[in-house]
Amino acid sequence: MTTELARRIAITIGALLICRLGTQIPIAGLDVSRLSSFPSLNGRLSLFALGLIPYLSAAILVRLLSVVWRGLSSLERSGEGGRRKVARATLVLTLALAAFQAYGIASTLISFPELVRNPDGWFLVTATASMVGGVFVLVWISEQITRYGIGNGLALILSVGMLVSLPRDVAGIVDVVRSGAVSGNLVFIHVVFWVVTVAVIVLVEGARRNVRVEFGALNVGARQLPARDAVLPIKLNSAGFLLPVTVAPWVFFLPLAFAGFVLGSDHPLVAAAYQHLQLGQPAHMTLVSIAVFALAFVYTAYVVDPEYTAESLARHHGAIPGIAPGEATAAHLDRVVSLTTVVGAVYLTALQLIPEVFDLYGIGLPYSMVVNGGAALVVVCTVLDIKTQVRDVSLTNPGGVRR
Repeated sequence: MTTELARRIAITIGALLICRLGTQIPIAGLDVSRLSSFPSLNGRLSLFALGLIPYLSAAILVRLLSVVWRGLSSLERSGEGGRRKVARATLVLTLALAAFQAYGIASTLISFPELVRNPDGWFLVTATASMVGGVFVLVWISEQITRYGIGNGLALILSVGMLVSLPRDVAGIVDVVRSGAVSGNLVFIHVVFWVVTVAVIVLVEGARRNVRVEFGALNVGARQLPARDAVLPIKLNSAGFLLPVTVAPWVFFLPLAFAGFVLGSDHPLVAAAYQHLQLGQPAHMTLVSIAVFALAFVYTAYVVDPEYTAESLARHHGAIPGIAPGEATAAHLDRVVSLTTVVGAVYLTALQLIPEVFDLYGIGLPYSMVVNGGAALVVVCTVLDIKTQVRDVSLTNPGGVRR
């Protein structure tokens, strides 16, 4: 192990320990001695109670806006200055979302008898400020991990938050098996299922559709670079997981919320729609699947923009063999990306449906909803990213030169 790798690992572990420590520090103004009387709130009333959810929500909203607004997309690709402006806009939106959520939580806490020492306006201010500050501390820590540690900071913090519940979930499964409420064979089937699921995730996330590209000879000053071949790798899953799965419920829940506002939440049609759109209901599974599948295509078209890629290839004197530059190259890339995305969209949809299928057929286990296809995808991708970075740091000299 190199000195640089050891330093990065130490920074990462230290940052993650600070994150876990923050989850044990209660919000200012609470009567700590009374927390044990509210087991349902255990672990949810810390400085980091909001986690990274406001920041991720803001980032998803900004990214979604960039998909439909060409100007924002161009700003992101205009260089470091443009990316800084987008980052600042994301932080401002994070502040608004975090303040809204934190104020709602603080207002709810006042209604719990004797939990808050002085349930007045000052508590609302301090509690809201504490939770909002916790969000920005987590964002800052994630940036330090990404810059000075190993792995992606956001993904690491999310993964650790998911993994800490596993021992409790395993203990709960052991208890129900001992009591006879759940068959040991069902537990074995779940273990095999998750092993196979992780293997599929590793396979798909590492899979690429390589498009061959030829670069012509290029004069750089007095030197001439010879013609060379390269490949343009296209991931099977270019859309990731968070944006399609997070935005999918908005597609039908936002119109439903508007209908409830206009007609009233107790209107028979609105009440029936909410009933059929509960988690695990066939209507919910069908609509979410369609939305995730479609959003995977929409976001992939943004990430792997065929027109932008064709223009970039032309600027660097590159071409796909047998395909004319310009519009023909863009059309060819669009066709390749679309066919590749079909596999990725089916894969994302299947991961999204795992907990709902378990619930529909009554074959689930009493582990938390944190353990699902999305959580498995985030954790596996985080581990793969760490593996890649560890290898790169190990093979790089202090001067940044490959060994």
